[in-house]
Amino acid sequence: MGGIVDFEVVFPSSTVDVRELHESSGVPVADILAITHTESFPALDEDEAAWELAATAGRTVLERNGIDPDDIGLVIYAGSGEWDLPFWSPAAKVADELGIGNAHCFEVANFCNGGMTAVRTALAELAVGTARYALVLVGDRLSRLVDHEDAESKALFNFGDAPAAILLGREDCLLDVLASAVRTDPSWADYYSGDVEDDRVLMRRRGRRQGLGDAYLENFPARVDDVLAALGRSVEDVDWFLINQGDKGMHEKLLARLGIPAEKSVFNYHRYGHMGGSDPFIALGDLIDEKRVEPGDLVLVAASGMGFSWGVTALEYRGR
Repeated sequence: MGGIVDFEVVFPSSTVDVRELHESSGVPVADILAITHTESFPALDEDEAAWELAATAGRTVLERNGIDPDDIGLVIYAGSGEWDLPFWSPAAKVADELGIGNAHCFEVANFCNGGMTAVRTALAELAVGTARYALVLVGDRLSRLVDHEDAESKALFNFGDAPAAILLGREDCLLDVLASAVRTDPSWADYYSGDVEDDRVLMRRRGRRQGLGDAYLENFPARVDDVLAALGRSVEDVDWFLINQGDKGMHEKLLARLGIPAEKSVFNYHRYGHMGGSDPFIALGDLIDEKRVEPGDLVLVAASGMGFSWGVTALEYRGR
């Protein structure tokens, strides 16, 4: 099936500080910290563009692995669909920046599940095509989509930015992709949507519908079961379980529901906010850098996105 040859995450130069959020929204600092779990986290500066940081990450993985840009047959840019410019292809822009001239370039919009959706899409394309490599870019602008003056939006106050690049290939992979399962519950399609205000798109929650937390605790375990069944494995075989870092409480409840010890997951809430689709790759990079993951380890990556979608992908670490 192929897998992940390499990846890189690039952090922006600026940060969001909880005191600034308090001053702009009026929400008490303690209440904001209960959501962010950190006093500051990375976010795009006014003069930074997500595509530029994604291009930096892409250039790093190509140069580190000695990949000729002509060998990239696919460039996919993933996120929410709210790019740095409207009616525009960031995938094509990054390809041009990196000298990739022979690839099919397009975008995947599945919100914070977009990165892993793009990984699955790219691997399927590689399986039926002739290209040797694909480049997936995660380049959302989450911090720009949150109204920091709106106390009703405080649940989103931990949204930050960290563009990433994932190099995919058929062989010599750092991580083999073994199986994946994804499901969307469309009844949640209107729970969040955007408003255009002063030339910005801002996320707004619509109504007070209850039960989204229960939906997470139903859908993620079901997708874990699907993936493990496909592999003929059990939850005891899982060495690492990585997830979007959007809600620490949900993360802890999910591990308890699955019966996976907290020691087999990564908690970065004290360091970063919610970095969207890059969250699992930040955690994975930490594990590799700290030599906590070993060849043969089974890694489950759980990602979710508004709409709402829940996906679980099984990876096997091969080592560099």
